[in-house]
Amino acid sequence: MSSFLTDHGVLVALVCAACALVYGAVTVRSLLALSPGNERMRSISAAVQEGARAYLNRQYSTIAAVGLLLFVALIFIQDIWVAIGFAIGGLSSAAAGYIGMNVSVRANARVAEAAREGVPTALRVAFRGGAVTGMLVVGLALAGVAAYYGILTSWVDQTPKEAVDALIGLGFGGSLISVFARLGGGIFTKGADVGADLVGKIEAGIPEDDPRNPAVIADNVGDNVGDCAGMAADLFETYAVTAVAVMLLGVLTFQESSAVALYPLVLGAVSIIASIVGTYFVRSASGNVEGALYKGLIVSALIAAVAFYPITSWMMDDVTLRGVTSPGDAPGVSDFYLCSLIGLAIVGLLFVITDYYTSTRFAPVKSTARASETGHATNIIQGLAQGFQSTAAPALVIALGILWANDLAGIYGIGVAVMAMLSLTGLIVALDAFGPITDNAGGIAEMADLPEDVRNVTDPLDAVGNTTKAVTKGFAIGSAALAALVLFRAFEYELNIELIKDGEDPVAFVLGDPPVLIGLLIGGMMVYLFAALSMEAVGRAGGAVVEEVRRQFRERPGIMDGSQQPDYATCVDIVTRSAQREMIIPSLIPIVVTLVVGLLSVEALGGLLIGVIVVGLFMAISMTSGGGAWDNAKKLIEDGAFGGKGSEAHAASITGDTVGDPYKDTAGPAINPMIKVANIVAILIIPLIV
Repeated sequence: MSSFLTDHGVLVALVCAACALVYGAVTVRSLLALSPGNERMRSISAAVQEGARAYLNRQYSTIAAVGLLLFVALIFIQDIWVAIGFAIGGLSSAAAGYIGMNVSVRANARVAEAAREGVPTALRVAFRGGAVTGMLVVGLALAGVAAYYGILTSWVDQTPKEAVDALIGLGFGGSLISVFARLGGGIFTKGADVGADLVGKIEAGIPEDDPRNPAVIADNVGDNVGDCAGMAADLFETYAVTAVAVMLLGVLTFQESSAVALYPLVLGAVSIIASIVGTYFVRSASGNVEGALYKGLIVSALIAAVAFYPITSWMMDDVTLRGVTSPGDAPGVSDFYLCSLIGLAIVGLLFVITDYYTSTRFAPVKSTARASETGHATNIIQGLAQGFQSTAAPALVIALGILWANDLAGIYGIGVAVMAMLSLTGLIVALDAFGPITDNAGGIAEMADLPEDVRNVTDPLDAVGNTTKAVTKGFAIGSAALAALVLFRAFEYELNIELIKDGEDPVAFVLGDPPVLIGLLIGGMMVYLFAALSMEAVGRAGGAVVEEVRRQFRERPGIMDGSQQPDYATCVDIVTRSAQREMIIPSLIPIVVTLVVGLLSVEALGGLLIGVIVVGLFMAISMTSGGGAWDNAKKLIEDGAFGGKGSEAHAASITGDTVGDPYKDTAGPAINPMIKVANIVAILIIPLIV
């Protein structure tokens, strides 16, 4: 079992994490050296930067107040090391989102300026801007987990099991930031977007990103705080939580605690190098943007797949199960390696499936666009149907992945598969952040009256960005469901260990038991209640923006002919205040309800976690894919299909897109961290319920 990787796995992880951070720093420096364009472009970009900073500062102030209370509570519920881990996770996640967002709002004008030179140049600049956020996420997540584990095992002299228990707090810190960032950012971006579209496009008949629309800056700010900072926090949390959960299952299942605890970290470490290499393959002389982006992901996956085998061979050879004397009863190197390949295969399949349901090239989006010809209602009906239908294939892929990984290496094998999935998080986040950067670039080009050939470059980049945002959300949901399964099993293990220590019988969560069934119903209810409150929040925020934009058009008639300037700041302030106010109650649902049910019944708590995972998976997929189909159906019509801009079909597609906005960018994505928060809270409150 002895090898350099086993003995120095923490060091390997920290070196690779440092490579990600250095890559980010070097990329930022080269990116900011590029021209941000003329004075008008710089002015617009500065307004977006100011709004994004103001929002995140206020959001993190709100989260800090909640976080401080939870930090103190964790000291008494668990211990100081768990509480410190919670602080590390929260601060690291916030830093990844904040720094990444600040880079993306500076990259937007530089992409618009680069678009003067054509698609290849603009693509390179936009992707580099997104890659900064991606590498920050994996670098900070891996560094946080590895460094804290190393400190606890080496300096505090804790056992691997004790150290991993403390790391659960780090995962909770990331989860708290994630659910607030996803929900608050989603309310902000979709409240602004809905308000801007309803009055600007439908009532005033002006184009998207028209500088006469008072909500246009708020809309551009929202793209960054929702899709850039929000996704960064989401996948930071999934990455860190999954790593910790797999480490926990490893030390509970196998005798070689150090090797099985460090194995998922080294998998993530080598994939960082693979991802950095993959970024240099994202280029296209022919202008095939989508192909160039996916080429980088494919190259990284292939490099990781090759590198996983020697790592597995060095670290997982001859591991033995706890309580079993025969080494032959444990999974072998090939079993663990095949589990990692299953994880990579799931990534590819989820990308293909989500792309099919959300891209303008395929039948689901075309059918939704075609349904718009017969009215608003038929657009909504078809969009809902496509969203529901889009859950089938991902569910089957995830189910088969669970089946095969479990057959190979049990629940730890499932964890290895999820960690292999998430090892590509750096490039996944880069693809997601590419979307808001290109969207903002198109908006700046429109507002700054740049030549039409610039929009002819930014528009196709934006269209691809919409697709990449959709497929990365599909990846985030799939990985969240698998991570939650691993967390649930970790909860079950930890719970029964404590029960046995106290002389009580272990618990089995049987569906026929009324408390378990009650928990299942409550867990499913939590998802629907969370989604409902999130959707309502967007509706209220959007309504407030609608009233403000109407007021400005009414009281400043010169806005339309350019003799008066719209007041952008008021719309930004409206959605900022609304997002901060509205995000609190939904974000507390997975914490408070899980705690209350756990204190009342352990069996019901297990049922609740199962209900949250199952219902949350289907709700999140249907919302994000359905919303993506509505969005791209509108874009397909705007490109000239089914009557084009200004037609009745176009008006119906705008309605569908407006309904789909909070689906795909607020409620749907926010369900991911909500699922994992419930599972982590369940693990943390075990001392209270046993």
